[in-house]
Amino acid sequence: MAFWLIKSEPDAFSWDEQVANDVELDGGAESSGQKNLAAMKMGDRAFFYHSNVQRAIVGVVEIVREAYPDPTAESGNWVCVDVKAVGPMPEPVTLADIKQDEALTDLALVRQSRLSVCPVSAEHWTHLCKMGGWTGN
Repeated sequence: MAFWLIKSEPDAFSWDEQVANDVELDGGAESSGQKNLAAMKMGDRAFFYHSNVQRAIVGVVEIVREAYPDPTAESGNWVCVDVKAVGPMPEPVTLADIKQDEALTDLALVRQSRLSVCPVSAEHWTHLCKMGGWTGN
């Protein structure tokens, strides 16, 4: 299983909307993000991160459909994946907290902040889960 972080602007598509929609496609990423979407496999897990407004990991999702052509793309070879909510992060993990933690200095969210979809190492996943009180599978 691989781990990821998917950003979403809460005023465009929030964690509450993700939960309500059960399964939702995630696409529209820049070219590096598109490569990351294409690499996702069924069963992979991802942090659901509210960007811009809250700047925090607020939930965990599971990849339930691997990359396929993005039906919302007007042109190009854009892909998307379907994700399903697994559960909310008990305590949102803020970007400020992440940046202050020396164990996370090489996290892609910190190093490449413009990426909308980024990989998360197993070590970072475990550390971030502990920070947010996540004990789910």
